[in-house]
Amino acid sequence: MTSVILKKVEKSFGAVTVIPPLDLEIPEGSFTVFVGPSGCGKSTLLRLIAGLEEVSTGTLEIGGRDVTTSEPSDRGIAMVFQSYALYPHMTVADNIAFPLKVLKRPQTEINAAVAKAADMLQLDALLTRKPKDLSGGQRQRVAIGRAIVRDAGVLLFDEPLSNLDASLRGQMRVELSDLHRNMGATMIYVTHDQVEAMTMADQIVVLRAGVIEQVGSPMTLYEKPMTPFVAGFIGSPNMNLMEGQIAKEHGCDVLGIRPEHLYRCAPDDALLSGTVRHAENLGAETVAYVKTQQAGEILIRIDGKERLSIGDSISLTADRSNWHLFADGKRMS
Repeated sequence: MTSVILKKVEKSFGAVTVIPPLDLEIPEGSFTVFVGPSGCGKSTLLRLIAGLEEVSTGTLEIGGRDVTTSEPSDRGIAMVFQSYALYPHMTVADNIAFPLKVLKRPQTEINAAVAKAADMLQLDALLTRKPKDLSGGQRQRVAIGRAIVRDAGVLLFDEPLSNLDASLRGQMRVELSDLHRNMGATMIYVTHDQVEAMTMADQIVVLRAGVIEQVGSPMTLYEKPMTPFVAGFIGSPNMNLMEGQIAKEHGCDVLGIRPEHLYRCAPDDALLSGTVRHAENLGAETVAYVKTQQAGEILIRIDGKERLSIGDSISLTADRSNWHLFADGKRMS
């Protein structure tokens, strides 16, 4: 297992700084996810670790070695890209074996490594097929197999599931989590999908405009976001962030309450009151858009057995323990 440590790492393209100086420690054996909106710098940060982009200033350590200026092949890493990048004329077995053949490893070692990867990724029955005969999920598993046979200390994933449909993404999240537990390797994963981050990571790094907003476990970020940006980005549906008079009444600039923490109450006990603009009945739960008098439009997430219709009047409140107060861009309580 291998740790990754970034010290005052900065990346600039000419006069434009895309990653201001940042410090970050990725513990050995962790599954760390970089998450944020498009253009936040998460893929650039991954490429800096991989050596595909040069660090402008600062130092980068992998496994205790300074690899700031090292070639990608000398960093002890393997990478899985968004595109599968498989060789169409090669079989699954040959695609997986390719990195080891380039390194001129003995055939017995190659065969053993391919067999182990195939077993781990449930590819045993597909080893003689070519990529055109595989589904998207199977192709992605082959790409992962090609990375893990290198026995690298750090595995890097750059949005590997974005080309898959929703059901396959769910399946691959489970498979990648299983892979991490079985291998024990340090994994760094880039995604814009906070659901992927919440379901797979043991450490999440939330980025905005190249700056780290917060680092922590999924539940730490959910229960105690330190900035309004993290509060609004982590969690599905998004947290309600209310400004104006309702926030001032409670001594803050922004009052945040998650949709699932709002519940119906008597009008006299209401924190918020309004009318239902739209309701999505999803079976187990209902998500509704409510136009309130106090805070504009908000979202609520309630039990699917509760029926709401457009135009219904509704009174809502939330336990004080589930409020999130922010001032000057930072958490108050």
